[in-house]
Amino acid sequence: MAKLIPIYTWNKGVIKFNRRSDRLSKQPWFQGVLLLGCVILAMLLANLPFTKEFYHNLLGTNLQMHIFNGEGIDVAFPRDMTVEKFINDILMVIFFFTVGLEIKREIARGELSSVKKAILPVIAAFGGVITPALIFTAINHGSAAASGWGIPTATDIAFAVCILSMLGNKVPVSLKVFLTALAIADDLIAILVVALFYGGRINFLLLGIAVLVILFTLLLRRLGEKHMFPYVLAAIVVWGLFYYSGIHATMSGVVMAFIIPSRPRFNKNQYVHKRNHYIHMLEEVDGIDDEPFPNGPQKHFLRKLESVAHGTMDMSYRVEHALSPWVNFLIMPVFALANAGVEITDPSYFNIFAYDPGLGSVSMGIFLGLLIGKPVGITLFSWIAIKARLGAMPAKADWKMFLAVACLGGIGFTMSIFVDTLSFGDQPAEVMNHLRDAGKIAVLLGSVCSGLLGAVLINLVHRLGGRGQASA
Repeated sequence: MAKLIPIYTWNKGVIKFNRRSDRLSKQPWFQGVLLLGCVILAMLLANLPFTKEFYHNLLGTNLQMHIFNGEGIDVAFPRDMTVEKFINDILMVIFFFTVGLEIKREIARGELSSVKKAILPVIAAFGGVITPALIFTAINHGSAAASGWGIPTATDIAFAVCILSMLGNKVPVSLKVFLTALAIADDLIAILVVALFYGGRINFLLLGIAVLVILFTLLLRRLGEKHMFPYVLAAIVVWGLFYYSGIHATMSGVVMAFIIPSRPRFNKNQYVHKRNHYIHMLEEVDGIDDEPFPNGPQKHFLRKLESVAHGTMDMSYRVEHALSPWVNFLIMPVFALANAGVEITDPSYFNIFAYDPGLGSVSMGIFLGLLIGKPVGITLFSWIAIKARLGAMPAKADWKMFLAVACLGGIGFTMSIFVDTLSFGDQPAEVMNHLRDAGKIAVLLGSVCSGLLGAVLINLVHRLGGRGQASA
């Protein structure tokens, strides 16, 4: 008995820890705090004397599968795959897949499901993309940094939601919904920007084969295929073809997200019929042997009930529900650890307003694009849309609070850093790495400043609004 007490105490502690972890992970601010912690850790790992060599060597570790026999066979797959590329080109495929599922869901039955709901967030999202891109281009036109215009055009929904949740009821619910819908539309535009402007030289033969695989998969869906295996197999094939064709491999995740079925295998009537049948069979075989419940036959029918329940939920929902925790609490933190670690070899990285005629100023373009371009673009395009009666101001909101919330759109982080890792590939390696590192620092500074500015303005507007109501 004495030996059992420590085991019981240990199990009780594990259960309590799991419950607390589950509650913590469901807090809307937790993912943003986790990502911020990973950014800080990555910066430390990349700069501390006793960790920086290990950190960079780990990211550069080769992960290729090499087949070689000395008689002409010499095959390496995947090509040039390192730990860093594995994270950016494979794990991020899963991230983009869940982003695609989220966009697909919102278009089908969410905040983008009708023209009336979608028009203002979509127009605002275009404003929040065009204005930062114009600011960046105006600063860097004709310089080596010119191709980085896509970096300050993204909004990171995780950090924006984190700050909104911390601010509580100071922000009208309608504006929270608006910012979430805007971030989703922004993700869709960012995906198009990456697909169209940040790929490599295109191999049209491989791209054509990928299109044929996609069309065949669409045919399977049309014929009513609802099992997951064919879609997983098609996703792997399309990823490989995209990877070698010059289209960025992460785009395969978005494509497959829109292809997998959104209709369940069983409708309501079929579910009720099958459920009642298997419940009846459970009762029929009850007590046919000496086994306690569930006996052997009952286990079979319970598995059938589980299968019917799964089949009543569409594949898109089941996959998104299964992958979201892994994406939010593993893939995104790992991405931050791998990509936010910039070795500060030159203090000029923090001089964001420095300008070089040849290199331009990637830092200034990104920083001003996020801090000024995002809120100005979102607010200006929304004002035009509302004045033109294409959309309506969110309920219980005014332009002061609207601009304050729009500042949170300047939190670029995840997608901005991702675009940064794809930029400047037309430059020599030394210049490319310098511009990318400067870009990451500017994204972090611009995102932090945008978040702080948005939070301060929201508190200020809320306080002034409260005083105005009190005096009235």
